[in-house]
Amino acid sequence: RGGARARSGGKMASTAAGKQRIPKVAKVKNKAPAEVQITAEQLLREAKERELELLPPPPQQKITDVEELNDYKLRKRKTFEDNIRKNRTVISNWIKYAQWEESLKEIQRARSIYERALDVDYRNVTLWLKYAEMEMKNRQVNHARNIWDRAITTLPRVNQFWYKYTYMEEMLGNVAGSRQVFERWMEWQPEEQAWHSYINFELRYKEVDRARSIYERYILFSVTLLVLVHPDVKNWIKYARFEEKHSYFAHARKVYERAVEFFGEEHMDEHLYVAFAKFEENQKEFERVRVIYKYALDRIPKQEAQNLFKNYTIFEKKFGDRRGIEDIIVSKRRFQYEEEVKANPHNYDAWFDYLRLVESDAEAETVREVYERAIANVPPIPEKRHWKRYIYLWINYALYEELEAKASKRTRQVYQACLELLPHKKFTFAKMWLLYAQFEIRQKNLPLARRALGTSIGKCPKNKLFKGYIELELQLREFDRCRKLYEKFLEFAPENCTSWIKFAELETILGDIDRARAIYELAIGQPRLDMPEVLWKSYIDFEIEQEEYEKTRNLYRRLLQRTQHVKVWISFAQFELAAGREQRLPRCRQIYEEANRAMRSCEEKEERVMLLESWRSFEDEFGTDATKERIEKLMPEKIKKRRKLQAEDGSDAGWEEYYDYIFPEDTANQPNLKLLAMAKLWKKQQQESEAAAMDPDKDIDESQT
Repeated sequence: RGGARARSGGKMASTAAGKQRIPKVAKVKNKAPAEVQITAEQLLREAKERELELLPPPPQQKITDVEELNDYKLRKRKTFEDNIRKNRTVISNWIKYAQWEESLKEIQRARSIYERALDVDYRNVTLWLKYAEMEMKNRQVNHARNIWDRAITTLPRVNQFWYKYTYMEEMLGNVAGSRQVFERWMEWQPEEQAWHSYINFELRYKEVDRARSIYERYILFSVTLLVLVHPDVKNWIKYARFEEKHSYFAHARKVYERAVEFFGEEHMDEHLYVAFAKFEENQKEFERVRVIYKYALDRIPKQEAQNLFKNYTIFEKKFGDRRGIEDIIVSKRRFQYEEEVKANPHNYDAWFDYLRLVESDAEAETVREVYERAIANVPPIPEKRHWKRYIYLWINYALYEELEAKASKRTRQVYQACLELLPHKKFTFAKMWLLYAQFEIRQKNLPLARRALGTSIGKCPKNKLFKGYIELELQLREFDRCRKLYEKFLEFAPENCTSWIKFAELETILGDIDRARAIYELAIGQPRLDMPEVLWKSYIDFEIEQEEYEKTRNLYRRLLQRTQHVKVWISFAQFELAAGREQRLPRCRQIYEEANRAMRSCEEKEERVMLLESWRSFEDEFGTDATKERIEKLMPEKIKKRRKLQAEDGSDAGWEEYYDYIFPEDTANQPNLKLLAMAKLWKKQQQESEAAAMDPDKDIDESQT
């Protein structure tokens, strides 16, 4: 039997092969990888790009008779049915099919398709909406009602069905039917917006009593259910505002009272009390408003009652007296500041804030008391950095007494107490002395102001004190006192160049040129100066202004004996160019030549280059061809060099490149220059020989020539 079966199987296979030949699988001879590899990413990218290619639109088909139309419908329906058969759960195919039938006015067929789709997925919200919209579009009201009834029965938690259903009934003028739908909806205890939609619906038809009953039911749900549905305060507030809007003020007040009773003291909310107080304020019940605010503020934590406190403040400002307003605003913040200063008495920033608060609202005695408490906290360490914030307490105290309290005697006492407190042997504050002197001047008490500044200079001389005292005497045009003060100042700080210059300028303004020149001579003769270049420049400018050119030249020569700085030489040359009328060019050129000779031994080659560049710019403007050629020969050559670097620990840190200048006048560098020139010549010959080797024909032509 097995052999017979095998033979029969072989015959059947041969007959099948005779009918349809099976292609042979091609054998790959070269299994090496291709030169150009195609990745999966490239394949996906090409597929995505080809999706964007615009396909040509299908040809338009013109239907001329009924048979052709029926044939088109049949083909189209077959396509839709095939798509549905492939995947029944894709609701978009059902909707497209039904909409196509609807476009052909085949309403019955479209209904059938929607019903079949609902059998597949009755939870699809879009399907119900499209079905009902089709019926409404085609004015099939009863069919639409049936669909909405089925939808809200099947899916009662989909609010969109209820909104659409009630809107349709209202648009049809069926107010009773719409109300009936709302009632069915409310039985499901929907969200807050549904209740407000029902209330607004009743208000549109002036049914205030019905709206009130809906609010009552809405609030009743919040109170009676074990699991609170809408326990939010805003629902109660909306109900009360509804009553207030329709002029039922007693009902509104009762709603607020019920809300306060409902939430109790455990779940108090500031928004409820703010709304309640504003309602009573609108009714001109100011005492009731005050009671409500105080009741809430006594029971709600401070950090949770910011808005409540703000509104209470605004109310008191509008309808209360000054004392009530002060108590409200100051009490809370004063308590906070008191806690801060008790925790850290040396927290001067907290004292500043506290004093600013007290100054804005309290009486003068209260402000003075707080200031006295603040200045009593003297810094424990006698270091100036610890006193910088503390001293401003005294300054603010004195300014308050002078400007706000108008008490000049107390102001003077404050300044004197502060100056007695300062440890002048260790440090002082020039600002306090100057403020005190300016205060006495405002009080037209010049002797006390001078006495205060004189005492400050005697106890603790400082540059700022001298400058302030001198400025005061200058404003008073007491020039003899200014001279004495400058003398004291220069005895105290002889290295201060600014003081010397100001003193000389004062004498210049007064027309005493000899005294000014003598002051400058004393100044430049000092062994130690903080800014000598500024002093010399001022002295030179002074002589130039007096047109004493010989003295100016002597000053430049004296300065060059002390320093050979390149800027001094350049300034000297420019002076000769600008000052001398005759022989100015030779003088200027001579200065440049002297500077060049003097700076040959200078290690800073950049300064010498700066001098030569200034000289060259001078020759470019005023020189001849010979002088220009000469200065060009003096210009250095810029070369690049390398030098070895060492780290801080002495190890090698590599090499760095830098630029150096080689001056033709330096005889010490002549061997190096000759070596460099020979190296350049050798390099040029090497390049010519390499070029000749690369081009032999050129050599033959040159030999023939």
